Amino acid sequence: MCRFAAYLGKPIIANDLLFNPTNSLVKQSIRAREAEEPLNGDGFGLGWYEHSIDSFPALYRSIQPAWNDTNLLNLSAKIRTNCMFAHVRAATMGGVSIYNCHPFQFGRLLFMHNGEIGGFTKIKRHIRHLLNDPIYDWIKGQTDSEHFFALLMQVFIDIDAEHSVKGIRDALVETLKRIRQLQQKYGVSEEYNYLNMVLTDGMNLVALRYSNDPKNCPTLYYAAGSSYEVHHGRVHLEPSMGLVNEAVLVVSEKLSEHKADWHEVPVNHLLLVRHDLQIDEEPFMP
Repeated sequence: MCRFAAYLGKPIIANDLLFNPTNSLVKQSIRAREAEEPLNGDGFGLGWYEHSIDSFPALYRSIQPAWNDTNLLNLSAKIRTNCMFAHVRAATMGGVSIYNCHPFQFGRLLFMHNGEIGGFTKIKRHIRHLLNDPIYDWIKGQTDSEHFFALLMQVFIDIDAEHSVKGIRDALVETLKRIRQLQQKYGVSEEYNYLNMVLTDGMNLVALRYSNDPKNCPTLYYAAGSSYEVHHGRVHLEPSMGLVNEAVLVVSEKLSEHKADWHEVPVNHLLLVRHDLQIDEEPFMP
């Protein structure tokens, strides 16, 4: 399965997420340690915010393997941001195309996914039937991830969700509810969903670790502290003094081997990171 990393907090250089850790995301594109498929060479993507310009994210995606893209190496050394999403892809749904690379962007929001939606080919056109024309036309690829995000954007409109951690959480939960309803209606409710997802508006972040397979669920971790640093390959988040975090990292695979820095997100839980970087875990069943 794909691998991803998301950061929210004090500005950092992208290199410290993509290249410098012992088990950096670029290294995971060659040899992931916590996935059945170790190779994630079917493209990558990077999304980041520069709020001094506007509230909309920048996006750089490519079908090149992440380890073989000199543009990514050069860019990441010069990008400083408080919010960044990065994803390396192992294609399971949809071919190798820039339109199938994560993260996906719509308006102020970025979204990425590791896993699959059960029975997607049976419900794909029914998802599309729920979309208004602008969102329907926005879809350019074939992945279940992009279609899920399109439906989430429709839900955002339908429930008049705010750009807040609650608004993002409510839209995500309602989208999963509609997906499950379609799966039940079209006879694929017994197929397994593997849904590690992260969504941000550049200020708030919501992550989900969900599977209805009792024997398997992709890994998801987070780390938090007063600062994010990388020393000789080891990721270090200085413990927060008091209750205030200034750096939060959400990853599908630990970036270094020091276990004390990482907390596993429980299976079938939401991770809610507010704009002030307060973190809450919440049980989730659609």
